[in-house]
Amino acid sequence: MSDNRNFVSTKTVGAPHGMHAFWRTLSRYSSLLLMLLVCGVSAGLGVFVMRDSRIADMEAQKMYEGSVLGFRRIGELQYEAQETRRSTLYALTTNDSNLQVEYADQSRRADRHVSDGIAEYLKRARIPSEVEVGKRLRDDWSAYLKIRDEVLASILEGSTREAVELDITGGVPTFDRVRQDLDVIKRLYDEEASQQLAIVDESSRRSVTRLIAVVTLTVLFACVSIWAIQRSRMMVALQLARLQMDFVASISHELRTPLSVIRSAAENITDGVIEGTVQLRRYGGMIRSQTRQITELVNQILLFASTRDGRDHYVLRPVQVSQIIEIVLENTSEFVQEEGIILETHVDHGLPRVIADASALSQCLQNLLINAIKYSGESKWIAISATAPNGADELRISVKDSGIGIASSELKRIFEPFYRSPSVCAAQIHGTGLGLPLAKRIAEAMGGSLSVSSELARGSTFTIHLPIKETIQARTAVQELIH
Repeated sequence: MSDNRNFVSTKTVGAPHGMHAFWRTLSRYSSLLLMLLVCGVSAGLGVFVMRDSRIADMEAQKMYEGSVLGFRRIGELQYEAQETRRSTLYALTTNDSNLQVEYADQSRRADRHVSDGIAEYLKRARIPSEVEVGKRLRDDWSAYLKIRDEVLASILEGSTREAVELDITGGVPTFDRVRQDLDVIKRLYDEEASQQLAIVDESSRRSVTRLIAVVTLTVLFACVSIWAIQRSRMMVALQLARLQMDFVASISHELRTPLSVIRSAAENITDGVIEGTVQLRRYGGMIRSQTRQITELVNQILLFASTRDGRDHYVLRPVQVSQIIEIVLENTSEFVQEEGIILETHVDHGLPRVIADASALSQCLQNLLINAIKYSGESKWIAISATAPNGADELRISVKDSGIGIASSELKRIFEPFYRSPSVCAAQIHGTGLGLPLAKRIAEAMGGSLSVSSELARGSTFTIHLPIKETIQARTAVQELIH
């Protein structure tokens, strides 16, 4: 009855059903609507910036065509005018008739380029000052060509002295006027270029100011919109994306290498490249080793997935630690031999039993041992010990190595899933970043813990702390008496 009364009361004082449906729909798609709004505003601002940039680009292109190309044309005119003058002077300074004819032809070819360039300049001239200097240049050039033609004619007739006098009295001053006209045109282009550059500079500053304003408005609008979106959903999505990226980056290399080795070995066996029992055994051993590596990797991934979603339930019962250590040593004996590891074991006699899951504890200890083998460095020495300190209510299983060690700044991150130290990645030590997180979760799931002490270049010690059976029974008995 209370539920019904509440329901009726809610309907009576609340908004109409249609309004509720509208707000529910709006809330459901609020993130999408906000993102569409952000995209629309950003697109509009982008079109505005693109239009402004296009105008600035057109102004720069106009400047290039009007000034830069003009400078280039004037430079070519100056070169061809100098070539005309130079060829004439060459003809004056030689007595070889053949060279005189050749230089005369060179001078005439160059003067045609100058005449065409002057005509082109007059066609492009827009302001009165440009037209005026262009006409003056055309007239001065025509006057110089008349004198030049007389000089060349005198040279070809053999009157070199007369040609020199004619060139000095008429050719030199006339060509100086041509040169002055070209300098005036260059100054005009320089002034025009300066004006255009000022315009483009102002346009660029205006574009930059607008761009900064647009970017600022876009960023502010985007920040407000992102703040309005449900942060919890975004954080979950980002975390999932990061985990997926880390997983792919870590696993892809670990799978690719053994698969490549297996494929290569299998192809060699299939193609008949392998001869003799010795080679066949060696390749078979390679396939077995790489297959074992892939199997361990897959098992690690499956075990990690089961611990994350809680599908793996441990059966806790009294376990003898010495038996667990023997099982782990047997399972990893081949790997230890392949790596040339010197393995020492120190198990105290008469150790009490612990409350644990035998299979899970084996997996936990095996992960620590494999981890120690990978990072044992050049020492190739590992020690496994199991002790129960006097007065303590726990049993400690330690895996110690004298390898590369762990920096103090990284100790707090080594139990994060998929985390691998940059120095380890640089050393190309294979791994997925799942071994230590798995070991820690397994230890904690059995009521224990996992600790670590390490020093760079000195080695690391990982210790599993497990509750002792007798201690748990004593605590249970005390609690029963109290109750």
